Amino acid sequence: MKEVREEKKKMGFKRFFRSFGYSCAGLKYAFKFEQNMLVHALATIVVVVAGILLKLTMIEWLLVLLVIGLVIATELINTSIEAVVDLACPEIHPLAKIAKDTASASVFVFAITALIVGILVFVPNILELL
Repeated sequence: MKEVREEKKKMGFKRFFRSFGYSCAGLKYAFKFEQNMLVHALATIVVVVAGILLKLTMIEWLLVLLVIGLVIATELINTSIEAVVDLACPEIHPLAKIAKDTASASVFVFAITALIVGILVFVPNILELL
């Protein structure tokens, strides 16, 4: 078993570049089948347009892009946890529910954090315009 894993984990340029394809496949899957990814994408578009219109500073862009990336990454991790739980436990089980619910809660917590960062960044800029 160890040899099989080591064979799969060989290093090289071909494997390195192929890994980008796997990552793109994961993103494609998430955007196609996960409703919340579309919500995050729409929110990202609105935030980026608002940031351009409000002429955010470099630090403000850094904060906004960081939380956008982390929310999307957390959603992808949530999706992978849900898939693994479904694979390991196709029937309804209390521990499977806990795993899925807490993974989902992590996205929720980060989305709330991103909302707070967004308020702290955008409200002063909006008030300055008024």
